[in-house]
Amino acid sequence: MNALVTALALILAAAPDPPADAAKGGAALVERFECNRCHEGAGLAKPAPDKACVGCHAAIESGSFEAPPDVLKRWQDHIIDLTAVPSLDAIGKRLRRDWVAGFLQKPHDLRPGMRATMPRFAIDKAQAEAIATWLVPDDKTPGEDERWLAWPSRGRRVLETRGCATCHQMSGVQPLMISPVPVELDKAALELGVMLAPDLRFVRDRFRREALVAWLIDPPAQKPGTAMPKLGLSRAEAEDVAAYLLETPLGPVEPVAVPARLPVLERRVGFQEVSDRVFRRICWHCHSEADLALGDGGPGNTGGFGFAPRGVNLRDYASIMAGGLDDEGQRKSLFRKVEGGPFDGMPKLLAHLLARQVEEAGGEVDQIRGMPLGLPSMTPEEIQLVESWVAQGRPE
Repeated sequence: MNALVTALALILAAAPDPPADAAKGGAALVERFECNRCHEGAGLAKPAPDKACVGCHAAIESGSFEAPPDVLKRWQDHIIDLTAVPSLDAIGKRLRRDWVAGFLQKPHDLRPGMRATMPRFAIDKAQAEAIATWLVPDDKTPGEDERWLAWPSRGRRVLETRGCATCHQMSGVQPLMISPVPVELDKAALELGVMLAPDLRFVRDRFRREALVAWLIDPPAQKPGTAMPKLGLSRAEAEDVAAYLLETPLGPVEPVAVPARLPVLERRVGFQEVSDRVFRRICWHCHSEADLALGDGGPGNTGGFGFAPRGVNLRDYASIMAGGLDDEGQRKSLFRKVEGGPFDGMPKLLAHLLARQVEEAGGEVDQIRGMPLGLPSMTPEEIQLVESWVAQGRPE
């Protein structure tokens, strides 16, 4: 029996790496889904200025974007999301390929300090696995380290005394005690760290075990430019922390409830009010007028992020009434009734808004992608306004 086990181990150890065409296909898909519009690193090409979503927002926030001062100030007052996102550099050294593939297909709220989440793109299982293979080309897990004699209880003490809870949360355990970070960080670095810090609950799913220890000892050595500082952990302390993150029992997390829908308003709701409070304030960035943005009307109009052009322009009343393109390229109303599923009989536009609430609660609606894509769902009052306008016959 031992000889058989040994033989199987040798066969598995000698198994070839994923074929080169799998990684090549993943690189093409990364280009197709335009990952570089938000993310840097991992060999991604720099996007054109009009395609740099995060870069544009960061430039506006810093004041370096070329625009008239009054316009720049107005934009700065409105920009909240997507001023920074994690770089993909060194992702292949740290993360598990299967987790990357799963996250691409079903993204979830990974970073409590960020309002925006990874959007739910139209990526199937084969595409997700190809992208994950490109990002994580070497998925071999090293054998157990003989020096790994760690105590999870000591690991929690290290987390609490080294200031880890200043940036991180860990759902499913008793809240970590917050203490000062033992290295000097300026305000901007600390704010960035809080924004990008993932929920430590997901470490066991994301990280390869030995890579986690190296990361805890010296994050900048593993990923130059990371927002996580070197905290001076010894090898033994890093192993203790890793043991706590990987092995401590996790309790259930309070489920996110889908907000109750508010009743249709009895007062008159006109288009201008809906446009000012919803369409132009929230939706227009992705469903905009192509002529105003060098031909790019956003992924919901002229296409992008792997989505085909849908021709949905929320510029004005006439544009909204013109509808958008379906899968066959036929122009259809945005208010046509959904057939089947939980939103059966509901106007399609409204179904997309409500589907985002379902996604935030951990679910998804077949054939209905939640809007706004990757951003917080609209408030019940905003959805109520849209629903009331539609119910009143969409008055101009």
